[in-house]
Amino acid sequence: MGFDICNAIKNREIIQFYYDGGIRIVEPFCCGVNKKGNLVLRGYQIGGYSSSGNPIGWKLFKVDEMYNVSTTGLKFDGLRPGYNPNDKGMVKIICNV
Repeated sequence: MGFDICNAIKNREIIQFYYDGGIRIVEPFCCGVNKKGNLVLRGYQIGGYSSSGNPIGWKLFKVDEMYNVSTTGLKFDGLRPGYNPNDKGMVKIICNV
């Protein structure tokens, strides 16, 4: 993947990407590897599409299913309630806020 997720996390840049049927707008917080060996991103979705009908909140995205990833030019501050830097959805954390 050409997009550097860890750089976006470090710089607290809001990103957007196509995922599972639509465009997501996400604050990226943590990137790592899940139990199945997939590279995943834990992010707080602030807008866009959601197949569940609930576009706002914490989501876990498989990086290899994220398309056309780019920054929005906007940044986010601070942490969100419920953020865990030792994300239990990951067996190995590569980078986080």
